[in-house]
Amino acid sequence: MAEDPLLQPYQLKHLTLRNRVILTAHEPAYPEDGMPKGRYRAYHVERARGGVALTMTAGSAAVSRDSPPVFNNILAWQDEVVKWTRELTDAVHEAGAAVMIQLTHLGRRTRWDKADWLPVVSPSHRRESAHRSFPKKMEDWDIARIITDYGDAAERMQAGGMDGIELQAYGHLMDQFWSPLTNELDGPYGGSLDNRLRFTFDVLTEIRKRVGPDFIVGIRYTGDEMLEGGIGREDGIAISQRLKDSGQVDFLNVVRGHIDTDPGLTDLIPIQGMPSAPHLDFAGAIRKATGFPTFHAARIPDLATARHAIAAGLLDMVGMTRAHIADPHLLNKLIEGREDDIRPCVGANYCLDRIYQGGLAHCLHNAATGREETMPQVIEPAQRQRKVVIVGTGPAGLEAARVAAERGHQVTVFEAADRPGGQIRLTAQSQRRREMIGIIDWRMGQCEKRGVTFRFNTWAEAETVLAEAPDVVIVATGGLPHTEVLSAGNDLVVSAWDIISGDVRPGSNVLVYDDAGDHAGLQAAEVIAKAGGRVEIMTPDRSFAPEVMAMNLVPYMRSLQALDTVFTVTFALESVERDGNALIAHIGSEYGGVAQQRRVDQVVVNHGTLPLDDLYFALKPLSSNLGEVDHKALVAGRPQQVATNPEGAFQLFRIGDAVAARNTHAAIYDALRLVKDL
Repeated sequence: MAEDPLLQPYQLKHLTLRNRVILTAHEPAYPEDGMPKGRYRAYHVERARGGVALTMTAGSAAVSRDSPPVFNNILAWQDEVVKWTRELTDAVHEAGAAVMIQLTHLGRRTRWDKADWLPVVSPSHRRESAHRSFPKKMEDWDIARIITDYGDAAERMQAGGMDGIELQAYGHLMDQFWSPLTNELDGPYGGSLDNRLRFTFDVLTEIRKRVGPDFIVGIRYTGDEMLEGGIGREDGIAISQRLKDSGQVDFLNVVRGHIDTDPGLTDLIPIQGMPSAPHLDFAGAIRKATGFPTFHAARIPDLATARHAIAAGLLDMVGMTRAHIADPHLLNKLIEGREDDIRPCVGANYCLDRIYQGGLAHCLHNAATGREETMPQVIEPAQRQRKVVIVGTGPAGLEAARVAAERGHQVTVFEAADRPGGQIRLTAQSQRRREMIGIIDWRMGQCEKRGVTFRFNTWAEAETVLAEAPDVVIVATGGLPHTEVLSAGNDLVVSAWDIISGDVRPGSNVLVYDDAGDHAGLQAAEVIAKAGGRVEIMTPDRSFAPEVMAMNLVPYMRSLQALDTVFTVTFALESVERDGNALIAHIGSEYGGVAQQRRVDQVVVNHGTLPLDDLYFALKPLSSNLGEVDHKALVAGRPQQVATNPEGAFQLFRIGDAVAARNTHAAIYDALRLVKDL
């Protein structure tokens, strides 16, 4: 194992990094009051304990007041940050990892109506599509004060015990100076490439004046915007060489692309169904051209790809950021020879899509990520063994089985189908979402290692469960599509599941009515459109597929737009009637005053699921808790001790979609926080 290229140390200036894997800068939106407090610290410390060499904190820590965070970034312009930074760095260092922070000014990539309502600034008046602000074109005094702000922030980070800092230069203010598309200043900060780079080098000069020559300073930047008229590949190589030759930076962290639109962001940070490591060779070209320490991350989800990046000399340090969101102990498992225990990143991008909608970053199938203060990444054994019966092998049931088995309980799982997976197996039938099956495969592997008994092709009735004489019963039976949502004609529609599974042949002229706004509606539409059908997707919402979220929507839109799909928002399907061989869909609107019709040959409804809860209600009167959950104890992380039925022989719980239609993360979180205390 000592020969593994990933496990070789790397010397960065005076700093020895214990291996070649880093957690690149990303903002999980965990700061409290703009500070890296308990939740933030616990997240990074867990990954340091897990073996990563360097954790780069704070995607986009703000150096200035007029760079207000749009997804809860660290406020590096406040003096208070030093105290909280010191607590974080001390804890990470104690766990054996190095720690740095990324500093930035967002420029136009924010909003004027955040925080202090100061004007957004940029080297031009050009608006960024993603955040919609029309910026003020910077004046000389704006430039001077922001240069000073960078120096102040660097000093704070050095005082806070950071091993170094990284400046951000893609999509943010520095890159807005670099790119001809966003810099409309006259000299000395506009025009030629050297002039457009002047702001960056003035910032670096100010930082070095404050922190001295030994403090590590790097830069994460785009070497090719992949936009007509923007920074091209040759420009990127020239910029890289200038950065190296300046003597003011210690490493280059290269990305490729632009982030001013959802499609641009998704190409730079690819998601499931897109190629792995698409920009790795480009980063390798930068390293070859400069001979300078080069870092890179962009969908490097597995150790084999990371190992190739180091062994082939493409990179000096390889970023596996989303892989560590999925499994913070990835490196330790490699060192211990337990690669098959690594929880895989399936590229679902729930983590990033949530922060861009103003939420906290959570991993779709690791519910402990971002909750390290209350949820365990490593399951502790229970004080006494219990017999646990689980019904259902979707994500909720399998997570319950995994955690119960790791607690040391005797676990039996019933499943009506011949294979595990539930809705995950259905969604994974899409070529784009086939990686989702990793959620199931990993849990099955963990359960089998721990002796969980599975009984497939078994429809569990109350008698089936009672025959096991269980101490705990967990119903994770999921749900079935809810299509009876119309005033008339419910018998004339089919569900999105019917189309995705292949149980119903796609029509040739189809209305997909999607008011759930999740993946199933889009997947069904894509199946129909690829089969040659004309598709209109209709939703009563004012936005399209809100549960899919921005980056996940990109591949769907590219596919469906190319197939001439029609997208209709703010209209509601009210009823369907048959007219010969056709169907008449009657359309209204929640806004009122609308009565339309569509003549189609198929109507597909995506309206979530209804719980399959017959078994739960059959068992409820026989249970000691009558199915009741103590929410206060659940949220506080205490065992469930409700005992309202003295004659009950077992505790009964239901989780996931057997309770209500939600999503995969909710199902897994249900299971983890319940079963970790059994």
